[in-house]
Amino acid sequence: MMDEILIADDDAAIRMVLTHALSRAGFRVRAASNAATLWSWIEHGFGDLVISDVGMPDESGFDLLPKIKKRRPQLPVIIMSAQNTVLTAITAAEKGAFEYLAKPFDLNELVEISKRAIQSSRAEISKTSIDKNEQDELPLIGRSRAMQDIYRIIARLTQIDLTAMITGESGTGKELVARVLHDFGKRKNGPFVAVNMAAIPKDLIESELFGYEKGAFTGAASRNSGRFEQAEGGTLFLDEIGDMPMSAQTRLLRVLQEGEFTMVGGVRPIKTNIRIIAATHRDLTQLIRIGKFREDLYYRLNVVPINLPPLRSRRDDIVDLVEHFLKQAETQGLGRKVFTQGAVKKLQQLDWPGNIRQLENMINRIVALYPQDEVTEDIVEAEMAHEIPKSNDVIQNVANLDLSVRFWLENCFDSQDIHDNDDLFRKFMAEIEPTLLRYTLEQTAGNQIKASKILGLNRNTLRKKLKEYDIEIVKVSI
Repeated sequence: MMDEILIADDDAAIRMVLTHALSRAGFRVRAASNAATLWSWIEHGFGDLVISDVGMPDESGFDLLPKIKKRRPQLPVIIMSAQNTVLTAITAAEKGAFEYLAKPFDLNELVEISKRAIQSSRAEISKTSIDKNEQDELPLIGRSRAMQDIYRIIARLTQIDLTAMITGESGTGKELVARVLHDFGKRKNGPFVAVNMAAIPKDLIESELFGYEKGAFTGAASRNSGRFEQAEGGTLFLDEIGDMPMSAQTRLLRVLQEGEFTMVGGVRPIKTNIRIIAATHRDLTQLIRIGKFREDLYYRLNVVPINLPPLRSRRDDIVDLVEHFLKQAETQGLGRKVFTQGAVKKLQQLDWPGNIRQLENMINRIVALYPQDEVTEDIVEAEMAHEIPKSNDVIQNVANLDLSVRFWLENCFDSQDIHDNDDLFRKFMAEIEPTLLRYTLEQTAGNQIKASKILGLNRNTLRKKLKEYDIEIVKVSI
């Protein structure tokens, strides 16, 4: 018997495209333009799967979802939406959607998800709703395809209590993601405790994390609780986990394995019930190879990886980010400003090595320093000059290149087994080659033939390296 899919979308063109794609895949399809017709079909027992848009003329898909789950708990629902925010993804998950798809989406992906949804025997999940008034306060902004993948992972993680590892360059919003996982997860009523490993002296990390008993060391005049104890029942966010010393890594591993810890100077194990979310901008696999990070701890922390894209990979999101930061500035009493289209395009031309944090700082600086209500591209160009290193700084950096290489090598050789490792050349090239390739392609406007001649590489070799380092080619008209 042919499986039946119920579609609800007020756009006739979308209904036609979906009907055609799903019919070709072997499904029987019923398509409705409103929620009332869809609900009538569901009440009469039609359909093995529902694919519904959020915004319908008579009733929101989100309002319909709980009714579906109550009437037919085992009927899977796929939610579609053009409002591609993290709130949409989280709301879809919390209300029981099998999957969330941001428009536009790949039809082949929809077909595969539909097959998986029908085959799956889905248990009823939490129906906790999110207050719509919280939308403007959500810290994650962006509707790009790269962010949709992140939202989907976050939506699933709010429903389960697994350990997560957030990776990404500095300024990409790793702590913001950790806060969303906490604020919309099962531990939202517990504390959220953040610790930056890079900001704590290495000899104090263990006492900072696990606390210490009175008399544990000189100056320990009284018992002091650590971050693990403070986070009991909630979430402990370990930022820059790659900077944690080996001794502390060993103790952290024991906590993850046994669910208990001992204070510095203590003998009594303390049971703990917390969720750990870790983050780093460093390559932990490289640290493992040179003996700076425990491999067993890495696998304990990296249960669910979340890799945040740099801002240069999601330039379309700059429009929404600028508007968000302008609203923040307005609530702080700095007045309402508007960026012209030309000004935003100028912002989209920057590579933003400091990512979202750098963009936020520039917006705040412009709002504070310029009295004009309208920010033009001339103002942005003037401020962009502050983001470009001065020529003497560049010269100094070039002069220190040899020292930088030596410093990198010293860190590598600061382990006992590095001399037995024949992988050092490849690791070093993996550090410098991507930057060399990206910059050359930028200078040649994405022309691979010209870039390969400048680099002295065969074109096929260049293509192989671009694929190896996952470097996206963006052709620019000059």
